[in-house]
Amino acid sequence: MLVLDPDAPCDGITLEELLDGKEPLRHLMHDAELDGVIASEGLARASKSKSELLTVLPQQSHSIEDGLLKLSFAHEWADVPKPLSISLVVDASPGCGGLAWPAGQILASYLVQKGPDYVKNKSILELGSGTGLVGLAVSVFPETNVWITDQAPLLDIMKRNVLLNNLKATVTVAELNWSVSSLLPYVPEDIPRPDIILAADCVYFEPAFPLLVQTLSDLSDTSTKILFCYKKRRKADKRFFGMLKKKFTWKEVMDDPNRQIYNREAITLIRLFKIDAPKVLH
Repeated sequence: MLVLDPDAPCDGITLEELLDGKEPLRHLMHDAELDGVIASEGLARASKSKSELLTVLPQQSHSIEDGLLKLSFAHEWADVPKPLSISLVVDASPGCGGLAWPAGQILASYLVQKGPDYVKNKSILELGSGTGLVGLAVSVFPETNVWITDQAPLLDIMKRNVLLNNLKATVTVAELNWSVSSLLPYVPEDIPRPDIILAADCVYFEPAFPLLVQTLSDLSDTSTKILFCYKKRRKADKRFFGMLKKKFTWKEVMDDPNRQIYNREAITLIRLFKIDAPKVLH
C-alpha cells in the first residue's frame, strides 16, 4: 500500500507521480478504453459501450481455439489483399505492450488509408511496437522495409506475429531500449536511419519521457516523417510535450476522416517535425 505524507505539499501532478511510483502502468490497466475495445487478456470482445470509437477501429475477431486476435482493415488499393488482415498473438504477461491498444489501431488504420505510395521504398521504424501491429500492417504493402522495436520481454511476441503473418521477408524485429544520452551507442547497427518513424501509445510512464524524446531526436533529422498517436490520460502528460518542444514542433494530422471521432475519446494523431539545430561557428 502506498502511504502519502499528509504534511507534504501535493498538487494533482505530484500525487499522480507518487501513485505512478507504486503502479507505473495504472493509467493503462485501469483505463476506461479497455471497455468494449480490448479485454484484459488482449482479445477483442463484444462491446457494451456505445462509443463511436468502435466504428473507426478495424474489424476484430478472435479464435477461441488458438487465442489469436485478427484485425481487418478495409481499403481501396489494387494489388493489396482485401481486407488487409493482421493476426496477432496478444499477451498481457510481459506488460501492457502485449495488447492491441486503440491508438495503435488508429495509426495502423491511417497508414492503410494513405496507401502503398506513402511508404514505398522507405525505411520504416516503429518505436515501442508491442505486438508489432502498426509495423506489420504497413509491411503488407509492396516494397517496404520495416523494423519493429521494443524491449526484450516483447521480442518473442513480435517475432511470433511476424511469422504468423508471413512477413519475415519485409519485417525485422529488434531490441531497442530508449536512451537519455546520444553519447552512448544504443541503436543496433543493423537498423538504418529511418525515413519514417511510427509511435503509438508510448506516453504513459513518466520516467521514460526524456528517454523517448532523446531517442526520437537521435533517430531523426529534419526530413524524417514522424507519426505519433497518443491518448491523453492525465495532467502529467503535459510534461512530455514540454520536453518534446525543445527538439520538435508538431501539427495534428488533419486528413484522417475519422479524426473527430477518436479526438472525442482523447486520442490524437500528430506529425512531429525535428527542429533544425543551430550551426556552431568555430
